[in-house]
Amino acid sequence: MDYYTTLLILIPFLWALIYVFDLKSTLFTSANNKRLPPGPKPVPILGNLPHLGDRPHRSLANFANTYGPLMSLKFGSITTIVVSSSQVAKEMFQKHDLTLSSRQVSAAVRANGHEKYSVVWLPVSPKWRILRKISAIHLFSTQRLDASQALRQEKVSELMEYVKECCKVGEAIDVGVVAFTTSLNLLSNTFFSFDLGSYNSSDSGEFKEIVWRIMEEIGKPNLVDCFPMLRFLSVFFVNYKLMSYGNKLNEVFEGIIQDRLNGRSVIGSVGDVLDTLLRLVKKNELSLDDTKHLLMDFFTAGTDTTSSTLEWAMTKLLRSPEKMAKVQAELEQVIGKNGVLGESDISKLPYLQAIVKETLRMHPPTVFLIPRKADNDVELYGYVVPKNAQIFVNLWAISRDPNQWENPNVFSPERFMEREIDMKGQDFGLIPFGAGRRMCPGDVFAIRMLNLMLGSLLHGFNWKVENGLRPEAIDMNDKFGVTIQKAQPLRIIPTPK
Repeated sequence: MDYYTTLLILIPFLWALIYVFDLKSTLFTSANNKRLPPGPKPVPILGNLPHLGDRPHRSLANFANTYGPLMSLKFGSITTIVVSSSQVAKEMFQKHDLTLSSRQVSAAVRANGHEKYSVVWLPVSPKWRILRKISAIHLFSTQRLDASQALRQEKVSELMEYVKECCKVGEAIDVGVVAFTTSLNLLSNTFFSFDLGSYNSSDSGEFKEIVWRIMEEIGKPNLVDCFPMLRFLSVFFVNYKLMSYGNKLNEVFEGIIQDRLNGRSVIGSVGDVLDTLLRLVKKNELSLDDTKHLLMDFFTAGTDTTSSTLEWAMTKLLRSPEKMAKVQAELEQVIGKNGVLGESDISKLPYLQAIVKETLRMHPPTVFLIPRKADNDVELYGYVVPKNAQIFVNLWAISRDPNQWENPNVFSPERFMEREIDMKGQDFGLIPFGAGRRMCPGDVFAIRMLNLMLGSLLHGFNWKVENGLRPEAIDMNDKFGVTIQKAQPLRIIPTPK
């Protein structure tokens, strides 16, 4: 009897088991958690899963309009608390950050043991603190970022040379792919001292596809995640394609690490991040598995999110020609008609910075912060978040909250010219990189890259949409994963200024 037949025989039994378990869980919850936040009524067994649709960030934001900024839902048998306002987020991060710092680890993440080594998925623990410290000191410290300015300038110059060639022949560029290639090569040079991608081959596109598939699958609800009692069935329900994508990344990083250990270094690799990490391995401060999974964390988090944000920014500006003209005028005034934008110029370009902030507000890199889990019962916003509940912070809803933002669905960088708001986790209406002890350590790096790439593309060229399409006709639909990308890639043609 093959395992598909076995599974078909088991399904009715498992469904009945889930129903009984769900009934007991509901009765227990009703008796013991009378102060749970309000929320939509769940259906038997599946809970609120049928209510989510293919864009759960939007569905949950709509529910918040009815049930309030702190909601309780059931994802299968899992009690899920959703935070949808800056006020609740502020209370959560300022008063209960430690108690709510554990992770709700999905079957997709467990598929290749990533949760045992990842700074993103490990619980707050001595090992997590070591990895976090290594990230802060050796990767994203101000000293390290300042020292690598020339490298970022070099990679953006290569991007501009490629775009210049496309401009000469009237060829369209895929904004997401070229931004991804630039981010990928910057990271790979920072870590390994060589390029992993190319503008003139399919390598970057394939790498981008792998990263997107990983982010997409991690973001999807999974039957095993919604019914932990069925974890033994992961072999059937965890997407094997995801395991394949994760293994491909691991193979790339493992090959690079082994080459370095075997003395097959590249020119200029002394002092790069991998060199630093391997010295920590020799001191027994890290293991090779820690190193490999740390690389996976930063290459998945640092490429797709940056390229997606840049694509949204260009889309918004194409649809707002007066704002495009305004930022191009600012760039020309600060660096001259034929000048080259450098990082030292960014502080003199408030409108460019405002565009980046407004894009991150409307299209945050991740629409939900990575789910957390309550270590104990917590009182939040007058309700109880029960122990072991998972917590979703809906950034998409928070950044479009009309109580926080005037005309929240309108692209208006000017709002950031009128009020000073940072993105470092203190202004809770704009927390695209999270807040508290689990805030993304690469936020400053990402902001530097976004301003430099976007400013360079806007200053160097004018732009028109491929095939004569009017900018207002650009498809604005998105597709859901850990990151939110445009459903249709933005392809535009550079023209001389």
